[in-house]
Amino acid sequence: MPQVRNPTILVVGDSLSAEYGLKRGTGWVALMEQRLTREKPGVKVVNASISGDTTSGGRSRLAALLQTHKPALVVIELGGNDALRGLPLQMTQDNLQAMAVAAQGAGAKVVLIGMQVPPNYGQDYTSRFAATFATVAKANKAALVPFMLKDVADVPDAQRLFQNDRLHPNESAHPIILNNVWPTIKKLIP
Repeated sequence: MPQVRNPTILVVGDSLSAEYGLKRGTGWVALMEQRLTREKPGVKVVNASISGDTTSGGRSRLAALLQTHKPALVVIELGGNDALRGLPLQMTQDNLQAMAVAAQGAGAKVVLIGMQVPPNYGQDYTSRFAATFATVAKANKAALVPFMLKDVADVPDAQRLFQNDRLHPNESAHPIILNNVWPTIKKLIP
């Protein structure tokens, strides 16, 4: 009889998922793990997020992560650093596409977490960047959280939810981020 393993959720992200500037255990991934312990005991979370990571970095690391952890669900939270560095949108899209295909090929479901850039990047770039996540999700029948920082970055007094660098959400923002991603993730947990 085959051994039944507890399902694993693999999060591959950047500083927004790696608890940059936060006390350990207060970021949205840690909060999700705590919620899973209460609501879906036995689900394991592996946070493979690295501050500063790009879609290229995530793509290069993914095969080994899939082999090591054999996740049932892969959450991809990358792309923001690509935009901050001005990397070509097609490269970002190709990397996200390759990651979704690899994860699905390994038997995992995929959640893409979308990001938006500030309007000072220009209307064309801003809208094309935001559409990248939806395009990849649709092409792969993957789940999509359209904007990770909904109700964080798009509120009138947003600065109160950010660290002094105005890039990274503070501890009080992470429960809001979890509320943005949780409904989508919860539906896909085996």
